[in-house]
Amino acid sequence: MSDAERSARGPGGGADVLRAWSAGGPEPDRATRKAAVKESLAELARRAPGHSVEVRVPPFGAVQCVEGPRHTRGTPPNVVETDPRTWIGLALGVLNWDDAVASGTVRASGGRAGEIGPLLPLA
Repeated sequence: MSDAERSARGPGGGADVLRAWSAGGPEPDRATRKAAVKESLAELARRAPGHSVEVRVPPFGAVQCVEGPRHTRGTPPNVVETDPRTWIGLALGVLNWDDAVASGTVRASGGRAGEIGPLLPLA
């Protein structure tokens, strides 16, 4: 079982609860959402270490990942940003990266932001 799946089984929820939420079902409690986002972002950073792309899931977290040049000041050139529901859907394989980008639920800017898509799902 991956860390993302273990996190999804955390307080007040389970992987099934998070999958249902990602597909439009009822929202799990804040602690469950936060734990799932933070752990899945950590898993992404473990799978793709580096500092070329920043993945943001406000209000719960952000990581830098993908090998390449380090960004140190101002707004990073490669940014992926989405809401927690969409991120968990992507991490669990409920949602497709290309569809999420096309619908605007994922905002991916910069030439390397698209490198996140092939890393998903995480669980």
